[in-house]
Amino acid sequence: LAFYIRGCLRYTSDDDLKSMFVGTVMRKIKSRTWKKQRYFRLQEDCMTIWYKSKKAGNSHSTFSVGDVEAVREGHQSEVLLSIADEFPPDRCFTLVFRGRRGNLDLVAESAGEAQSWIKGIRKLIDNLENMGQREKLDQWICDWFKKADKNRDGQMNFKEVRNLLKMMNVDMNEHHALRLFTMADKSQSGTLEDDEFVLFYKMLTQREDVLRVFQEYSSDGQKLTLQDLKDFLREEQLHEDGVQQYALKLIERYEPSDTAKMLQAMTFDGFLMYLSSSEGSIFNPNMVDLYQDMTQPLCHYFISSSHNTYLLEDQIRGHSSVEGYIRALKRGCRCVEVDCWDGPNGEPIVYHGHTFTSKIFFKDVVTVLGNYAFKASQYPVILSIENHCSVEQQKVMAQHLTQILGDKLLKSPLDGKIPIGLPSPEDLKGKILLKGKKIVDDPLMGEVSDEEDTAEIDDDHHRNDSIRHRVKKSKQRLSKELSDCVVYCKSVHFSSFKHSQIHSKFYEISSFTESKARKHIREAGSEFVLHNARQLSRVYPSGLRTDSSNFNPQDMWNAGCQIVALNFQTAGVEMDLNDGLFSQNGHCGYILKPTFMRNTDERFDPENPQNRDGYKPLSLSVQVISGQQLPKVNIKEGSIIDPLVRVEIHGVPLDQAKQETRYIDNNGFNPVWHDTLQFTIHVPELALVRFVVEDYDKTSKNDFVGQFTLPFICIQPGYRHIHLLSKDGTSIPPSSLFVHVRITKLM
Repeated sequence: LAFYIRGCLRYTSDDDLKSMFVGTVMRKIKSRTWKKQRYFRLQEDCMTIWYKSKKAGNSHSTFSVGDVEAVREGHQSEVLLSIADEFPPDRCFTLVFRGRRGNLDLVAESAGEAQSWIKGIRKLIDNLENMGQREKLDQWICDWFKKADKNRDGQMNFKEVRNLLKMMNVDMNEHHALRLFTMADKSQSGTLEDDEFVLFYKMLTQREDVLRVFQEYSSDGQKLTLQDLKDFLREEQLHEDGVQQYALKLIERYEPSDTAKMLQAMTFDGFLMYLSSSEGSIFNPNMVDLYQDMTQPLCHYFISSSHNTYLLEDQIRGHSSVEGYIRALKRGCRCVEVDCWDGPNGEPIVYHGHTFTSKIFFKDVVTVLGNYAFKASQYPVILSIENHCSVEQQKVMAQHLTQILGDKLLKSPLDGKIPIGLPSPEDLKGKILLKGKKIVDDPLMGEVSDEEDTAEIDDDHHRNDSIRHRVKKSKQRLSKELSDCVVYCKSVHFSSFKHSQIHSKFYEISSFTESKARKHIREAGSEFVLHNARQLSRVYPSGLRTDSSNFNPQDMWNAGCQIVALNFQTAGVEMDLNDGLFSQNGHCGYILKPTFMRNTDERFDPENPQNRDGYKPLSLSVQVISGQQLPKVNIKEGSIIDPLVRVEIHGVPLDQAKQETRYIDNNGFNPVWHDTLQFTIHVPELALVRFVVEDYDKTSKNDFVGQFTLPFICIQPGYRHIHLLSKDGTSIPPSSLFVHVRITKLM
């Protein structure tokens, strides 16, 4: 496709990409026994990698470079480690995909070929990440063209265009489609090629909704003068300071016409580019990067936390893998968990005890932790150890931690002084903290908490057995070497808030099952908040959640619980909320709690938020205007979605609310609602707003189409685009919603 390939021409002199265009035979590795040759090559669009079996037959597979998150060199996956004795590391590499899709492990015929692919794919990923809005638009157009050009002749006849409309979720009558086709076919050849297809796409994607806003502020209906743009920014987007400079910056950044730039004006194309950019997004760009005070004590932050991090699936038969740690850490998770048991040949293993989940070595987990802990964030990682090992193997654990992690492992208080309070994330940058039991009194017989081990099935159904079970096991022996690795996160059993207030030390941390935590919130919400202003708490899923489902983390954040451990491998609303909360502040995995949750002089009760000092409720009004190119959920030929939008508020119980627009029949391409939804927010500092698009079905449950979740405090008012995410949290461009947001004080 000439108009896009022009953008790829600069690559034709690049040796790495040249060899990728020609293609290479490599081995695709799934296990020690599954190693099959495949022919790989880069397509002309510089975006698609095509591969097929060497055997005869037409079946082939493709994937987009845009789906590749990273390229790992050498034996950097479990699969490649398992065949390390067969193939040298300089011929091996791993493609890691976004979301929850599995890795692709490859072995090239030579080190040179491996390097060509490693360097080539990295260049293409960099190019994609540095693409401007206009180039991205060209890329989407190119993708659609390729999907529709079935006979690959570089032209598109009307039949192919009709099929394309179905693929794009457009239900358009034949007469209208033919009219657009004829208007775009400037050469009157009966087919669309190159720029004609671009014209067709632009006519198809014309944004009447944005044009209406543009014309409302344009003095002459053709452009926005500098004054017009300033009026729009003040009146609609509620910009107050430095509006002139900001308007000039937007013209410079998004206006494609040099003539308009010289006139300090913005055309409709520039206006649409601005509204589709990160600055026109609902998420305030100033809050995407690190903006919070990181020098407060550790207990003053919500900490992104994972439960049973080693599991990629369910809790009974699921696959254990170091990949679980890599994925969680790369998502900014700052507290990971290991269940350690005695393993063969004196080597501790990690798995979900008394189940059929597979096993991995503790030392491999520690190695991965050393390699990946600080790739996404420099702030400290807490390693939460559930210890079932004998003293001998605990010594081996301590040895691995010390030898593999070296200076990264915190083994003594900072500055060597006796601490008087928890250090801050800033103080602990680049450090790994161990959460576990410490020896008390008798150096051989240390008390070991069993709260993680006593699943809720015991709590709820066998209370008496549970007490006997706990007493019987509370004298497990603890190795001094492992105990010495615990500094600021000493695990203790929780008795009561009164007991904690009198006896607890700031470096002690208690773990609660979700039902225990809920009970405390119901019965003593404000005391729980106070407890969490002084020390750390961890909440983990019920033992009954054998399918690795998650509880709602919002309930726990409402009480100030910092370490709310979720099954990262399970997509759904709970992980959307977690991703939403931690999407601010540089994705660093630490979010500063509101002042009223950090101050021990205040009494904040999440069940009765009106009683707090500084109570200032707000009104949120969201006009859902339109949707753009929503993805198909049903791959059935010819099926078009009937989209509706639901806006959900997640926060304190008084704020929990949801409202929906009506559904639009048969239009996933450019549905228009103009429906306004109103909410009252009592505790804006804790609220998250989730926008969900569903395909309406009157006979069964609606199908999920896309969602976006963000903290209420990160919302930008005015006309905004919401760029939707898939079920597993990855972006699905160009799918978006266009909304108008207003936030006003109620008192």
